[in-house]
Amino acid sequence: MSKPLLTADPQAGFRAHADEIRAAIDRVLAGGHYILGPEVEAFEREFAAFHGAGEAVGVANGTDALELALRAVGVGAGDTVATVANTVTATVSAIEQIGARPVFVEIEPDTMLMSPDALAAVLGAVPGRVKAVVPVHLYGQPAAMPAIVELAHRHGAKVVEDCAQSHGAAVAGRPAGRWGDAAAYSFYPTKNLGALGDGGAVFTHDAAVAERVRRLRQYGWRQRYVSEIPGRNSRLDELQAAVLRVKLRHLEAENAVRRSRAARYLAGLASAPLRLPAVAPAAAPVWHQFVVRTARRDALREHLAAQGIQCGVLYPVPVHHQPAYADPAARLPATERACAEVLCLPVHPAVTDPDVDRVCAEILRWLKP
Repeated sequence: MSKPLLTADPQAGFRAHADEIRAAIDRVLAGGHYILGPEVEAFEREFAAFHGAGEAVGVANGTDALELALRAVGVGAGDTVATVANTVTATVSAIEQIGARPVFVEIEPDTMLMSPDALAAVLGAVPGRVKAVVPVHLYGQPAAMPAIVELAHRHGAKVVEDCAQSHGAAVAGRPAGRWGDAAAYSFYPTKNLGALGDGGAVFTHDAAVAERVRRLRQYGWRQRYVSEIPGRNSRLDELQAAVLRVKLRHLEAENAVRRSRAARYLAGLASAPLRLPAVAPAAAPVWHQFVVRTARRDALREHLAAQGIQCGVLYPVPVHHQPAYADPAARLPATERACAEVLCLPVHPAVTDPDVDRVCAEILRWLKP
């Protein structure tokens, strides 16, 4: 059998830059500053520059990034936040940790991203009820941000982008993360920009929002040991920041590899009776996942696993059907169908052209009558 093919391979991401990463770690160890020091400050500057403008604030993980971003734009206990249900539960967990309440918005059937028409209906149902909108740039595909931002701001709602899977994506030439009032990033090891542990950041073009996140991430301090506002401990450590500085230098090149592999999948599976990813005309995705859809998803997954090809399912159960966040009143047929059909094929930078050809061949073989 051919070598096992993993749906994600963060170890390969380390091996690709091992010498640089080890040198960065040695620099931190020798420097003796391990929390909120020069490496975090440098990474924040470099990550903000990656967006072209604005400010970045490093935090402990992506869930904290979303929670602190929401708090920083004014969301509090009792407020309503609109988001999608075909996302990881962390999106909704961050909302509920504030004491806010999620309301779910239907997705576009083709892109599987937040539907502006559905959002308009939610925002118009009770004017002024929704305090913030959290579009999720799922699978590295950016949501329809021009329409979403216009709708949200017209109804007095803030926009916090969930960019956990979209490092480097863009809409109409503008980076994901620069459309809303703030954006939350995860640097979990499997992300396009992944650390060697947990990490996250909030990006914003609003200096007041950035300053509020800085205080929130460390007990509400502006002056050490004096809490001006209720905060928490959510700090990006120096080791992870140093690793991320290395990985950030290679992000655009690795995203280009993902785009190349995705194009090869689209060509290789063009004749297959599968639902292939749809890309909006103005969107420039970064292919965190390459997602095909079939009603026989589980059978296809089992076939590929038997051939040594590991595939993921992001995400099998929509959030409004999960026990912790169940919402029996939500009617989201497109969301539910997508969650029942999605299958993520390997597309990370360690995947080669022959690997893609192998996956396509096995899918086509399985599809033959």
